[in-house]
Amino acid sequence: MKKTLPITALFVDIGGVLLTNGWSHESRKRAAKMFGLNLVELEDRHHLTFDTYEEGKLTLDEYLSRVVFYQKRSFTRAQFRKFMFAQSKPFPEMIELVRRLKSKYGLKIAVVSNEGRELNTHRIQTFKLNSFVDFFISSCFVHFRKPDEDIFRMALDIAQVPVSQVVYIDDRAMFVQIAKSLGIHGIHHTNYKSTRAKLAAFGLKIIELEKKRL
Repeated sequence: MKKTLPITALFVDIGGVLLTNGWSHESRKRAAKMFGLNLVELEDRHHLTFDTYEEGKLTLDEYLSRVVFYQKRSFTRAQFRKFMFAQSKPFPEMIELVRRLKSKYGLKIAVVSNEGRELNTHRIQTFKLNSFVDFFISSCFVHFRKPDEDIFRMALDIAQVPVSQVVYIDDRAMFVQIAKSLGIHGIHHTNYKSTRAKLAAFGLKIIELEKKRL
Protein backbone atom coordinates (compact mmCIF):
# COMPACT_ATOMS: atom_id res chain seq x y z
CA MET A 1 0.00 0.00 0.00
CA LYS A 2 1.30 3.45 -0.92
CA LYS A 3 2.26 5.44 2.16
CA THR A 4 0.53 8.80 2.56
CA LEU A 5 3.03 11.62 2.97
CA PRO A 6 2.56 14.00 5.90
CA ILE A 7 1.21 17.51 5.41
CA THR A 8 4.11 19.97 5.58
CA ALA A 9 2.45 23.27 4.58
CA LEU A 10 -0.79 25.02 5.35
CA PHE A 11 -2.14 27.68 3.00
CA VAL A 12 -4.89 29.81 4.53
CA ASP A 13 -7.13 32.69 3.57
CA ILE A 14 -7.44 35.67 5.93
CA GLY A 15 -10.95 37.10 5.51
CA GLY A 16 -13.57 34.65 6.74
CA VAL A 17 -10.98 32.29 8.23
CA LEU A 18 -8.49 34.08 10.51
CA LEU A 19 -10.30 37.43 10.60
CA THR A 20 -13.59 38.88 9.50
CA ASN A 21 -13.65 40.18 5.95
CA GLY A 22 -11.78 43.44 5.61
CA TRP A 23 -14.39 45.45 3.71
CA SER A 24 -17.54 43.38 3.28
CA HIS A 25 -21.03 44.31 2.11
CA GLU A 26 -22.13 44.51 5.74
CA SER A 27 -19.26 46.89 6.53
CA ARG A 28 -20.17 49.08 3.58
CA LYS A 29 -23.80 49.03 4.68
CA ARG A 30 -22.74 50.27 8.12
CA ALA A 31 -20.55 52.93 6.49
CA ALA A 32 -23.45 54.16 4.37
CA LYS A 33 -25.61 54.53 7.47
CA MET A 34 -22.93 56.19 9.59
CA PHE A 35 -21.72 58.65 6.94
CA GLY A 36 -25.04 59.28 5.20
CA LEU A 37 -24.05 57.71 1.87
CA ASN A 38 -26.27 56.29 -0.85
CA LEU A 39 -25.70 52.53 -0.43
CA VAL A 40 -26.72 51.60 -3.98
CA GLU A 41 -24.30 54.13 -5.44
CA LEU A 42 -21.57 53.11 -2.99
CA GLU A 43 -21.98 49.44 -3.92
CA ASP A 44 -21.98 50.16 -7.64
CA ARG A 45 -18.78 52.22 -7.47
CA HIS A 46 -17.18 49.70 -5.12
CA HIS A 47 -17.76 46.74 -7.45
CA LEU A 48 -16.39 48.67 -10.42
CA THR A 49 -13.18 49.53 -8.54
CA PHE A 50 -12.36 47.15 -5.70
CA ASP A 51 -10.79 44.34 -7.75
CA THR A 52 -8.27 46.84 -9.11
CA TYR A 53 -7.46 47.98 -5.57
CA GLU A 54 -7.01 44.38 -4.40
CA GLU A 55 -4.61 43.75 -7.28
CA GLY A 56 -2.37 46.50 -5.95
CA LYS A 57 -3.03 48.81 -8.90
CA LEU A 58 -4.70 51.53 -6.80
CA THR A 59 -3.85 52.99 -3.41
CA LEU A 60 -6.56 53.15 -0.77
CA ASP A 61 -6.79 56.92 -1.27
CA GLU A 62 -7.34 56.39 -5.01
CA TYR A 63 -10.02 53.79 -4.28
CA LEU A 64 -11.74 56.21 -1.88
CA SER A 65 -11.54 59.02 -4.43
CA ARG A 66 -13.50 56.90 -6.88
CA VAL A 67 -15.98 55.36 -4.44
CA VAL A 68 -16.61 57.99 -1.74
CA PHE A 69 -14.76 61.28 -2.25
CA TYR A 70 -15.70 61.94 -5.87
CA GLN A 71 -17.77 64.78 -4.39
CA LYS A 72 -17.46 66.97 -1.31
CA ARG A 73 -18.27 65.22 1.97
CA SER A 74 -18.97 66.41 5.51
CA PHE A 75 -16.39 63.96 6.87
CA THR A 76 -12.68 63.48 6.20
CA ARG A 77 -10.72 60.70 4.55
CA ALA A 78 -9.03 60.02 7.87
CA GLN A 79 -12.39 59.46 9.55
CA PHE A 80 -13.54 57.11 6.82
CA ARG A 81 -10.26 55.16 6.79
CA LYS A 82 -10.45 54.76 10.58
CA PHE A 83 -13.94 53.32 10.19
CA MET A 84 -12.76 50.92 7.47
CA PHE A 85 -9.87 49.63 9.56
CA ALA A 86 -12.11 49.18 12.61
CA GLN A 87 -14.27 46.65 10.74
CA SER A 88 -11.60 43.93 11.05
CA LYS A 89 -12.06 41.54 13.97
CA PRO A 90 -10.16 38.33 14.77
CA PHE A 91 -11.35 34.75 15.02
CA PRO A 92 -9.17 33.84 18.02
CA GLU A 93 -9.84 30.08 17.90
CA MET A 94 -8.73 29.82 14.29
CA ILE A 95 -5.62 31.93 14.87
CA GLU A 96 -4.68 29.80 17.87
CA LEU A 97 -5.34 26.59 15.94
CA VAL A 98 -2.97 27.60 13.13
CA ARG A 99 -0.35 28.75 15.65
CA ARG A 100 -0.45 25.42 17.48
CA LEU A 101 -0.38 23.36 14.31
CA LYS A 102 2.69 25.24 13.13
CA SER A 103 4.41 24.69 16.47
CA LYS A 104 3.55 21.00 16.76
CA TYR A 105 4.15 19.88 13.18
CA GLY A 106 6.71 22.42 11.96
CA LEU A 107 4.38 23.48 9.15
CA LYS A 108 5.11 26.22 6.67
CA ILE A 109 2.22 28.68 6.95
CA ALA A 110 1.30 30.81 3.96
CA VAL A 111 -1.52 33.27 3.52
CA VAL A 112 -3.15 33.22 0.07
CA SER A 113 -5.57 36.14 0.12
CA ASN A 114 -7.30 38.81 -1.93
CA GLU A 115 -6.72 42.08 -0.06
CA GLY A 116 -5.78 45.68 -0.79
CA ARG A 117 -2.39 46.82 0.46
CA GLU A 118 -3.34 49.26 3.23
CA LEU A 119 -6.06 46.99 4.64
CA ASN A 120 -3.78 43.96 4.36
CA THR A 121 -0.91 45.71 6.13
CA HIS A 122 -3.21 46.96 8.88
CA ARG A 123 -4.64 43.49 9.45
CA ILE A 124 -1.26 41.76 9.45
CA GLN A 125 0.20 44.21 11.96
CA THR A 126 -2.84 44.70 14.20
CA PHE A 127 -3.49 40.99 14.67
CA LYS A 128 0.20 39.99 14.55
CA LEU A 129 -0.34 37.52 11.72
CA ASN A 130 3.33 37.79 10.79
CA SER A 131 4.23 36.22 14.14
CA PHE A 132 3.18 32.81 12.78
CA VAL A 133 2.71 33.20 9.01
CA ASP A 134 5.90 32.53 7.03
CA PHE A 135 4.91 34.41 3.88
CA PHE A 136 1.99 36.36 2.44
CA ILE A 137 0.81 35.76 -1.12
CA SER A 138 -1.57 38.71 -1.02
CA SER A 139 -3.18 39.89 -4.24
CA CYS A 140 -1.92 43.43 -3.62
CA PHE A 141 1.69 42.16 -3.56
CA VAL A 142 1.60 39.75 -6.52
CA HIS A 143 -0.84 41.74 -8.72
CA PHE A 144 -3.27 38.95 -9.45
CA ARG A 145 -6.06 37.57 -7.34
CA LYS A 146 -8.13 34.48 -6.76
CA PRO A 147 -9.67 32.83 -8.76
CA ASP A 148 -6.51 33.14 -10.89
CA GLU A 149 -4.69 29.81 -10.53
CA ASP A 150 -1.32 31.57 -10.67
CA ILE A 151 -1.72 32.87 -7.12
CA PHE A 152 -1.72 29.26 -5.90
CA ARG A 153 1.16 28.32 -8.19
CA MET A 154 3.20 31.18 -6.76
CA ALA A 155 2.46 30.00 -3.21
CA LEU A 156 3.64 26.51 -4.16
CA ASP A 157 6.80 27.86 -5.79
CA ILE A 158 7.69 29.86 -2.69
CA ALA A 159 6.77 27.10 -0.23
CA GLN A 160 8.91 24.56 -2.10
CA VAL A 161 6.98 21.57 -0.84
CA PRO A 162 5.23 18.86 -2.90
CA VAL A 163 1.69 19.83 -3.80
CA SER A 164 0.41 16.62 -2.19
CA GLN A 165 1.72 17.87 1.18
CA VAL A 166 -0.29 21.12 1.18
CA VAL A 167 -3.70 21.84 2.69
CA TYR A 168 -5.56 25.04 1.76
CA ILE A 169 -8.33 26.55 3.92
CA ASP A 170 -10.81 29.08 2.52
CA ASP A 171 -14.38 30.09 3.28
CA ARG A 172 -15.12 30.35 -0.46
CA ALA A 173 -15.96 26.92 -1.89
CA MET A 174 -14.96 27.90 -5.43
CA PHE A 175 -11.46 28.90 -4.36
CA VAL A 176 -11.06 25.58 -2.56
CA GLN A 177 -12.15 23.77 -5.74
CA ILE A 178 -9.58 25.67 -7.80
CA ALA A 179 -6.83 24.75 -5.34
CA LYS A 180 -7.94 21.11 -5.52
CA SER A 181 -7.76 21.18 -9.32
CA LEU A 182 -4.03 21.90 -8.92
CA GLY A 183 -3.57 18.93 -6.58
CA ILE A 184 -3.74 20.89 -3.31
CA HIS A 185 -5.83 19.37 -0.53
CA GLY A 186 -8.69 21.70 0.31
CA ILE A 187 -10.91 22.51 3.27
CA HIS A 188 -14.02 24.63 2.82
CA HIS A 189 -14.12 26.53 6.11
CA THR A 190 -17.56 27.09 7.62
CA ASN A 191 -16.71 27.04 11.32
CA TYR A 192 -13.89 26.28 13.73
CA LYS A 193 -15.14 22.85 14.85
CA SER A 194 -15.58 21.36 11.37
CA THR A 195 -12.28 22.75 10.11
CA ARG A 196 -10.46 21.36 13.13
CA ALA A 197 -11.98 17.94 12.43
CA LYS A 198 -11.04 18.08 8.74
CA LEU A 199 -7.47 19.04 9.63
CA ALA A 200 -7.34 16.10 12.04
CA ALA A 201 -8.33 13.82 9.14
CA PHE A 202 -5.15 15.00 7.40
CA GLY A 203 -3.14 14.02 10.48
CA LEU A 204 -3.01 17.54 11.95
CA LYS A 205 -4.39 17.03 15.44
CA ILE A 206 -4.12 19.27 18.48
CA ILE A 207 -5.07 17.41 21.65
CA GLU A 208 -4.58 20.46 23.88
CA LEU A 209 -7.34 22.36 22.11
CA GLU A 210 -9.72 19.42 22.43
CA LYS A 211 -9.19 19.33 26.21
CA LYS A 212 -9.69 23.07 26.59
CA ARG A 213 -13.14 22.85 25.00
CA LEU A 214 -14.44 20.03 27.22
